[in-house]
Amino acid sequence: MRALRVAAGAEAVSLAVLLLNLATVHADAVSALAGPVHGTAYLAVIATARPVPPARRWSLLPGVGGLLATRIAAAHTTAATPADPRSRNR
Repeated sequence: MRALRVAAGAEAVSLAVLLLNLATVHADAVSALAGPVHGTAYLAVIATARPVPPARRWSLLPGVGGLLATRIAAAHTTAATPADPRSRNR
């Protein structure tokens, strides 16, 4: 779960850097660095979201898919974890 969050954050930040670079100066050095980082983070999001079926298809969306998959995976993990019977209010 933590790996998915890190990969999704890296994907979103690197996409923002690429788009900002495209909208402003379009420096080749920034594109050369942020492009592979974004691609690697995108593939990492897909790989780490694979074990969680509801998040699997959302991870394929470039840019926001990682963030959506993170949210869905967190909800799925929380719902799948059984409550501790000792923590019930009596």
